Amino acid sequence: MNPKFRSIALWIIPMVIIVLLTWQIFSNSNNNSINTTNTSVAARNTAVSKMSYGRFIDYIDSGKVTSVDIFEGGKTAVVEAVEPQFDNRVQRIRVDLPGLTPELISRLKEQSISFDIHPPKDPPSIGFIGNLIFPAFLIIGLILLARRSSSMPGGPGQAMQFGKTKARFAMEAETGVNFDDVAGVEEAKQDLQEVVTFLKQPERFTSVGAKIPKGALLVGPPGTGKTLLAKAIAGEAGVPFFSLSGSEFVEMFVGVGASRVRDLFKRAKENSPCLIFIDEIDAVGRQRGAGIGGGNDEREQTLNQLLTEMDGFEGNSGIIIIAATNRPDVLDSALLRPGRFDRQVTVDAPDIKGRLSILNVHSKNKKLDELLSLESIARRTPGFTGADLANLLNEAAILTARRRKESIGIKEIDDAVDRIIAGMEGQPLTDGRSKRLIAYHEIGHAIVGSLLKDHDPVQKVTLIPRGQAKGLTWFSPDEDQMLVSRSQLTARIMGALGGRAAEDVIFGTGEVTTGAGGDIQQVASMARQMVTRFGMSRLGPISLENDSQEVFIGRDLMTRTEMSDSIAQQIDEQVRKIVKTCYIATIEIISKNREVIDKLVDLLIEKETIDGEELINVLSKYTDVPKKERTENILAN
Repeated sequence: MNPKFRSIALWIIPMVIIVLLTWQIFSNSNNNSINTTNTSVAARNTAVSKMSYGRFIDYIDSGKVTSVDIFEGGKTAVVEAVEPQFDNRVQRIRVDLPGLTPELISRLKEQSISFDIHPPKDPPSIGFIGNLIFPAFLIIGLILLARRSSSMPGGPGQAMQFGKTKARFAMEAETGVNFDDVAGVEEAKQDLQEVVTFLKQPERFTSVGAKIPKGALLVGPPGTGKTLLAKAIAGEAGVPFFSLSGSEFVEMFVGVGASRVRDLFKRAKENSPCLIFIDEIDAVGRQRGAGIGGGNDEREQTLNQLLTEMDGFEGNSGIIIIAATNRPDVLDSALLRPGRFDRQVTVDAPDIKGRLSILNVHSKNKKLDELLSLESIARRTPGFTGADLANLLNEAAILTARRRKESIGIKEIDDAVDRIIAGMEGQPLTDGRSKRLIAYHEIGHAIVGSLLKDHDPVQKVTLIPRGQAKGLTWFSPDEDQMLVSRSQLTARIMGALGGRAAEDVIFGTGEVTTGAGGDIQQVASMARQMVTRFGMSRLGPISLENDSQEVFIGRDLMTRTEMSDSIAQQIDEQVRKIVKTCYIATIEIISKNREVIDKLVDLLIEKETIDGEELINVLSKYTDVPKKERTENILAN
């Protein structure tokens, strides 16, 4: 049956039942009313003559009345009386009464005359209205309930809509975003620009035998601009555009996801050439058979249908699918093969040039101070994605408004960076032993980082708590470091151990605190990677661990390591040796510079924050500070 007619039938059948029940109630009530009324009329019509009220009283007093029937609320009575004119035969006589008076009732009781009072009946129209009130309220209530439930997911109005796609459709997607609004991902823009050109000018490629790509997979960390790129493609292409999330395919009901995939591609073929954008495709495209024991769940059925529609027996000419994910390692291999996703476009975190172009885009509607340089912000924020940079400028604007300034300055940018990386600023520490101990800990990090040539420069040291940290030492690299040398890793390990080494030298081994807990975890991780992944130990250039440490259930849960017990023991020995060697060297640096450390601690307690330049100026008075090469001209390269 057609779903439309089925829905109408579901409404008509209950209505017919309610109407029949209402008619039955009305008929029974009306019949009872008619029977009672007919009895009363018949009794009054049997009266053969009429008598005045005064004569009726005389008949009562003389004992000639045998029974009385009173009607119409005391206005009419039918009397059975012995009439002498008719040989004392009992006659039915009608009497018009002035009303049902107590005196009349008393007279009838005194003479022991049987009487009956018949109550007045409502007109048939009133009875009809009264009988319809309850069914009318019932019908209205059912209609209101049906309307409310039809607007809710899964209501009667949507009972037949489970298998329909939930994709948002636009004949020409007016996203307000084009490729000029997307910065920092030039390589990805170039690949996707060809997809747009395929849609606009297909003959330019088909004339030389090129085929239109069937799909492009955007891969990259969160916040790098994958969804923004999809909006730009939709805005540039000028073709019908479908957009949805991977999680919108799967429901709790069996077969719904596959049905939605079929409906999506059916609508897409009707509007080809067109674009389909599936965000977070890993929600539906995970590897099949990844459940314990191998599963055949609803998600796998949906994925099977998606694979068939993308490149199955029938094909889908004229449809280009753009998908985005930050977990390509969990996607099914059949989804990634050529013919389905022909291109995998990497959308990675931007370099310093990309960050500068992103800042130029997001600062268009911001009031910046004349002395504020976007280049300095780009250099200060290595590793930031496009979303991080947008959030940075927004946080700086909020701080500017809170401080009642008219433009964003370098102070607001610095505070916004600190807030994003380390958390909200806490209350300053009160003077005391704990504050001095934290000051020595942070100066220990700063001294070691400043005296090692291969360590990143110190930006600032502060005793103002942020998040869980009671004090912080900021290091900022001068450039994006794609490759890290062994000497740089060793310098980072020593810099992380500087806080514990300062506590050990200044206060003694018995007074070291738990403040170095996070530093020690970081040190152990770096030392282990040097041994097991980077081949920077006496075990040689051997990779002993996989890059990904996350377990994917069904694929990696039962995977056993091929490492022997003796190799595992040697790895532990090498890790301990690296950390011990670095710690001894760090202790030596702290011990040689005890005097300047005390000076810097007093200065830090007094000012609570010292920037990198001031720290280097004080430090250079007591020791030789290695010159660290700065790439001032990096933006011009």
